[in-house]
Amino acid sequence: MEETENAKTKTETLMAMKFIRPQEIIDQLEIEPGMNIADFGCGPGHFSLPLAQKVAEGGMVYALDIVSQKLEAVESRAKNLGINNVIPKRANLEKVNGSGLEAISADWVIIKDILFQNKDKKIILGEAKRILKPEGKILIIEWKSTNVSLGPKKDTRISEEEMKNILEQDGFKIIKNIEAGDFHYGLVISKNNQ
Repeated sequence: MEETENAKTKTETLMAMKFIRPQEIIDQLEIEPGMNIADFGCGPGHFSLPLAQKVAEGGMVYALDIVSQKLEAVESRAKNLGINNVIPKRANLEKVNGSGLEAISADWVIIKDILFQNKDKKIILGEAKRILKPEGKILIIEWKSTNVSLGPKKDTRISEEEMKNILEQDGFKIIKNIEAGDFHYGLVISKNNQ
């Protein structure tokens, strides 16, 4: 009985906690109609689709992932919602120029929950920097290292301080932290030329 009560309490606690909510995060960003956005590791489009609605018909969202099934899900969901300004594209972001996008073409790059999975973060960050416009910004969202009840193993996570060090060493400027829920942290960064 006690074991069941503990499981119930843990479940209730997790349900009360705030998991990542794309629209709340997007609302914290300075995204305007007409902008072009690259969503690195887009998954099924939880960020890509609301971003496409925010940038409207004059803007474009490039939903990039290496997994074809994820891109098919983005395409299907976009079609069902009547969204015409999202382009699902297979991309290997662990390779130089892996997005296949033109240099200096993105107003924003979204990098959510992919850096912890990759050994060479510099290639992914370098690709984001390559496609970013001079005044563009990057949103990085990663798993907090302090809350391990959900998500990847603690030893694979990148702490916020470690991430800030990586970014500064790679020539990025940290603009601000954003609220990303109980399990994630969010950083808005830019090229260091701003």
